[in-house]
Amino acid sequence: MEPILNKKALHDYEVLNKLEAGLILAGHEAKSIRNGGATLKGSYITIKNSGIFTQNLSISRYKYASITDYDPKRPRQLLLSKKEIEYLTSQENQKGVTIIPLDIHFKNNFAKMTIGICRGKKLYDKRVTLKKKADDLEIKHALKKFNR
Repeated sequence: MEPILNKKALHDYEVLNKLEAGLILAGHEAKSIRNGGATLKGSYITIKNSGIFTQNLSISRYKYASITDYDPKRPRQLLLSKKEIEYLTSQENQKGVTIIPLDIHFKNNFAKMTIGICRGKKLYDKRVTLKKKADDLEIKHALKKFNR
């Protein structure tokens, strides 16, 4: 099973630090994630009442679930230690810093989310990143052709 990535976040933000957190899910939500039924597009993380929650994390309804009234974008709580929660709270209070989910993966059959403490990129930073990526790809193709 491949992790579900937030590609837009890596394009729009510079990742300063990463943390891994557990996700509190219902059984049918975990099955839906295993089938690739989740998207991180537009999702973000909030801190409320000493708890960390994801907002706009869309997990589609599992097709064999018998649940009738299901909200795919409900807030889901993350499992972190007190020390990590305090660290995230202090980082969120800094100017220009935001907390964003980077991917969802399974570790020992538990759903985990990699969250990033990020700073937004300017337009020219995005251009530099795209140019560097294109140059690296060009070098890779040239080396592959040369080594034949």
